[in-house]
Amino acid sequence: MAKSLQEQLLSAGLTNKKKLKQSEREKQKQAKQKREGEDVIDEAKLRAEEARKAKLEKDRALNEEQNEKAKAKAIAAQIKQLIESNAIDLNNGEIDYNFTDGKKIKRIQVTDRAHKQLSRGVLAIAKLGPTYHVIPANIADKIRQRNEDYIASQVVSGDDEFSKEDDPYADYPIPDDLMW
Repeated sequence: MAKSLQEQLLSAGLTNKKKLKQSEREKQKQAKQKREGEDVIDEAKLRAEEARKAKLEKDRALNEEQNEKAKAKAIAAQIKQLIESNAIDLNNGEIDYNFTDGKKIKRIQVTDRAHKQLSRGVLAIAKLGPTYHVIPANIADKIRQRNEDYIASQVVSGDDEFSKEDDPYADYPIPDDLMW
């Protein structure tokens, strides 16, 4: 006749007599509760259910984190493609254009036409890694919707501070040949 599982575990040295007696007492206790009509609560099943719920929650959080990372990576790739495909070539720039990137003042060489467009807000400066690229303002707006950190400088043309009517210097035009 085959040995019971408890006897096999005992002979293999995986358990001891004290644990066997304890498990037998619990079985007898559960059997008695069943006879008396009480609700039997199986602690092992409860622990297993709690462990399963905890694992599901952990897996859900991990999956959400991975989705966020993948989404951020996709947005970064979109921004890189927008900047590289719409960057304006300024290899023959002869005028310095100063702008702020965070708390630092940076300088790039631009053409006269690009300088005027940057000053009016038609063009913007985007940062891609350590380099700066001049891009059209509408592309800068698309990039800003995805991630604002990539736009280093953009002049916002608007009537925020002064309107044309309130400008006390409206009668004094700035000369065209004035270079700072």
